[in-house]
Amino acid sequence: NLLMRFYNVDSGLISLDGIPISHYTRASYRQQFGMVLQETWLKTATIHDNIAFGRPDASREEVIAAAKAANAHFFIQQLPQGYDTYLADAGDSLSQGQRQLLTIARVFLAVPKILILDEATSSIDTRTEVLIQEAFSKLMVGRTSFIIAHRLSTIQNADIILVMIDGDIVEQGNHQELMAARGVYYQMQTAQE
Repeated sequence: NLLMRFYNVDSGLISLDGIPISHYTRASYRQQFGMVLQETWLKTATIHDNIAFGRPDASREEVIAAAKAANAHFFIQQLPQGYDTYLADAGDSLSQGQRQLLTIARVFLAVPKILILDEATSSIDTRTEVLIQEAFSKLMVGRTSFIIAHRLSTIQNADIILVMIDGDIVEQGNHQELMAARGVYYQMQTAQE
């Protein structure tokens, strides 16, 4: 909430590119972010329009390139009208994994500076999770990424992992450091194996 400026900080400072975020307009600041959440949302529109939601002027070629990068192109081609398939039910006829791949394609098309991935793989089957992890790996290159996850496989390659309990940071480090410390992260990791 603080990062997205839903609330203003009352102590400390959050800056983007060295500029306090309060110096940006909310709209220009939020355009710097791409978010993939646990709960996907699609609109009643075509597949193309759903991917191009943040960039309605995007060409078909740009939308296809984003879908390919997100590993969504294959399943889209299987739909009755491909990218022109109309989702009258706002995507309810698609699987959770397919909806998630479309939201990832949307972020690939928007090319944000910063990513927020909030439990983005929590309700996905294992096969689709592999596709999503591949897409995330490509998407995160050269970007600051905040990953909120209970599935620890999602965060093992992170530069810094913050382990939180009841809103307090109880451990921090990378995967190897936290495993060597044999603390909370280690216990959560071994419980998931």
